[in-house]
Amino acid sequence: MRLLCFSDLHRNISAAEKLVTMAKDADVVIGAGDFATRRKGLSDTLDILKQIRQPTVLVPGNGESYEELKMACQSWEQARVLHGNGCKILGVPFWGVGGGIPVTPFGDWSYDFDEEKAEKLLADCPPGAVLVTHSPPIDTVDHDQSGQIRGSKAIRTAVENQAPLAVICGHIHSDWGKSTLLGHTVIQNAGPGGVWIELTP
Repeated sequence: MRLLCFSDLHRNISAAEKLVTMAKDADVVIGAGDFATRRKGLSDTLDILKQIRQPTVLVPGNGESYEELKMACQSWEQARVLHGNGCKILGVPFWGVGGGIPVTPFGDWSYDFDEEKAEKLLADCPPGAVLVTHSPPIDTVDHDQSGQIRGSKAIRTAVENQAPLAVICGHIHSDWGKSTLLGHTVIQNAGPGGVWIELTP
């Protein structure tokens, strides 16, 4: 299965247009949150991404809520918007949890969750799934510009316990495009340029 993964478009129209072209070669497209910026301009990129005809899995970032993203994708037949739930595509389970985890310092506009809430949203992720989160697992691809780790303990614990095939995330801009292994699980901080992952379930 060939996955095209991206995150953190933040209203970047040219990046969205490039992803539409790239998506023609994908089996599944994954968008790991932050299509908008500070809860504004969600349709800027989504109106372009709706041209994608491949099955697409999306989670909200901290820049838009689950409800806002679900509403914006109502007319996009191929899109599955996930947050604390999952779906199956081509026989492979996908599970999604969006938002900033742990709670960010950005204030009221940011769509955030504490680790305890995240643990509940991750609890039913099936073993061997593709896990799509906005935030990375802690101490993986989550190093900010000062070198501090900003990821989630709850997501890391879920990876250690449930051994997903891959975790596709974003959120920490300074680690865009980077990947690492946690056990046998590939952790990919996607970024807006689009990265490819070949999966063998």
